[in-house]
Amino acid sequence: MKWARLLKPILAIIIPAVLSAAGYLTRERWLPYVLSQANEAAKTGDDSAKPTEPPSEQVMLSAQAQKNLKLTSKPLKAESYWKTISVPGMVVDRPGLSDRGVVTPATGVVSRIHKFAGDTVKPGDVLFTLTLLSESLQLSQTDLFKTTQDIKLATEQKRRLSLAGGGIAESKVIEVENQIARLDVAAKAYRQELLIRGLSGSQINGVAEGTFVSEIPILAPRRTPLDPPTTASPSPETSYEIQEIKVELGQQVLAGQTLSLLSNHQVLSVEGRAFRDETPLLERAVKENWLVTVDFREGDTADWPKPQLTLPIRYLSNTIDPDTRTFRFLLPLENQSRVVERDGHSQLLWRYRPGQRVRLLVRVERLENVFSLPSSAVAREGANAYVFRQNGDLFDRKPVQVVWQDGDRVVIANDGSVPSGIYVAQSGAAQLNRMVKSQSGTKPSGFHIHADGSVHMGKH
Repeated sequence: MKWARLLKPILAIIIPAVLSAAGYLTRERWLPYVLSQANEAAKTGDDSAKPTEPPSEQVMLSAQAQKNLKLTSKPLKAESYWKTISVPGMVVDRPGLSDRGVVTPATGVVSRIHKFAGDTVKPGDVLFTLTLLSESLQLSQTDLFKTTQDIKLATEQKRRLSLAGGGIAESKVIEVENQIARLDVAAKAYRQELLIRGLSGSQINGVAEGTFVSEIPILAPRRTPLDPPTTASPSPETSYEIQEIKVELGQQVLAGQTLSLLSNHQVLSVEGRAFRDETPLLERAVKENWLVTVDFREGDTADWPKPQLTLPIRYLSNTIDPDTRTFRFLLPLENQSRVVERDGHSQLLWRYRPGQRVRLLVRVERLENVFSLPSSAVAREGANAYVFRQNGDLFDRKPVQVVWQDGDRVVIANDGSVPSGIYVAQSGAAQLNRMVKSQSGTKPSGFHIHADGSVHMGKH
């Protein structure tokens, strides 16, 4: 018991002394680790103590980077902008003006075809030669010749009676004069019938003298007073394109049968199709005489004259198509053309062709004192929208309020967030916004963020 009481104090002295000696002898092994842990703890404490920097709203781009992104800037200008609705449309013929049929005036056989599909002809050009088989036409020629000869005989008889003096009764002279008058009326009727059948004035005069016509030319029709005047180049007004030849060489045709179809696309229409709930908008456009913008979806066609892109509504249908549940409206369109010469043949080329699809922008409301920008000039991020002001190589991100947006344009409010006159990037806003976010966004240790928003490991 006495030794046990003495052992406890001795051990309390010996054990700490042994541990201290062991720690001193092995200090080269554990001391560097302890120091490194202390340094890391100190660094962590320093970083957490630093104040948080506000995110950057600017990005700087070199001249080469701006060219790579194809950035262009223009000053903001307050203006009026029309809110529109997009309606599908199509270029169509105007019935009675665009297409014409050429018919045969009498029964006959097609003995020659002078023009073919695709050829360009002018009014009065010979299209076909027809060998006549019509008995009525031959009879009309015979009657005209006989009537003409009877008129000559009656006129000669009247001359002889006049020379006979008072020995001839006056009633006889009156009878001859009446006969001449009746023959003149009959001759005029026969001439008119032959004229309607397609014979020219010189041919009819030849028939009256006994030169009968066995073949007649079929000519391209001339313009009629019903055709509206045009303001485009004069050549299309007097030219037709043969769309289709409907007969063959040697084919027998009847009076009134169609020989060919001609087209002249100088005067066309643009047909739009709208739904029933869009009726009030179209009616208001007609009432206010608002023009409709036509997007012909053309590329760079600098070799054509500048087209008329805004047209009035000429007709608004009062019926709805039961199949498509849409109603149509028409815009008058004046076409443009050019003539191409090749191998002695000419072809008329039209800028707009029936069946061509277009997009119609119908005006519905006018916005005053706003800024209109291309859609690529505004970056969207949730409920926020931004534009980028250019100041040399520096692009500042500016928040804006979007009041209207369609497929091509974005309209922002002139509320003072961006003043009028500053230069704003007209494209690349989404890319510039990603660059701003990559500068101020958080990223894991050992990673970096590219301008396109992608995260990569390693150094830049």
